Amino acid sequence: MKIKTLLLCFFTLIIFNCKNKNYQLSKIEGKQIEVTDSIKTNQSFDSIIKPYRDNLTKDMNAVLSFAPQTYSKTDGELNTAIGNLMADIVYDQGNIVFNKRTNKNIDAVLLNHGGIRSIISKGNITTETAFQVMPFENSIVVVALKGKQLDSMMDYLRHAKRAHPVSGMELKLDKNYNITKALVQGKTIDKNKTYYLATNDYLYDGGDRMRFFKPNDSVYYLNYKIRNAMIDYFKKTDTIRPKIDNRFTQTK
Repeated sequence: MKIKTLLLCFFTLIIFNCKNKNYQLSKIEGKQIEVTDSIKTNQSFDSIIKPYRDNLTKDMNAVLSFAPQTYSKTDGELNTAIGNLMADIVYDQGNIVFNKRTNKNIDAVLLNHGGIRSIISKGNITTETAFQVMPFENSIVVVALKGKQLDSMMDYLRHAKRAHPVSGMELKLDKNYNITKALVQGKTIDKNKTYYLATNDYLYDGGDRMRFFKPNDSVYYLNYKIRNAMIDYFKKTDTIRPKIDNRFTQTK
């Protein structure tokens, strides 16, 4: 208590003296401090983190698969090879987990075009490649939806006019962007049937204005990051061969 009292008196005295002496600001000075790489490494600290840095570099540079050409999300209008690859990976890898837990199967997948953050370059595919393409921590979510909600999803896609990655479905538009064909697992959508649609947690929560996931019959969080699904797929695939196909097209 005495220390607090002394401090209070000290600051009160400073303020009192400042008021009585009528101090005024005369000038403000500053200088630019340039940030360069001239600062020497702290060797003791660096020796501690070096083993972790070396292991991380080794893991990130590990070759997982091979790409015979470069794939970009700008390669197609309504579907792209890299987008189809990502949607198919979520479909295949996600279904392994989903089926094991529920004894059910994923019917279709919907991701977002903006979620693809890098190209896959021709040559070796490494762990770093997966981090570049999918730097986000998004995880796979499976949502049980009625057919009428899938109709809303198809309507969203035709208005979006973007190559949002899809799998397990086929959507065809005419030149005016009207839907001429909408299939899931090769069949016309049954409005009363429950479908299991895989997406990511960002989109499930309304990202990219995808608000057709709610309400739903149920939702399953797989706790499986899309990036990890990509890595698992690359590890078991010697050479990737994605392609643009007829899953989302428009008649000109």
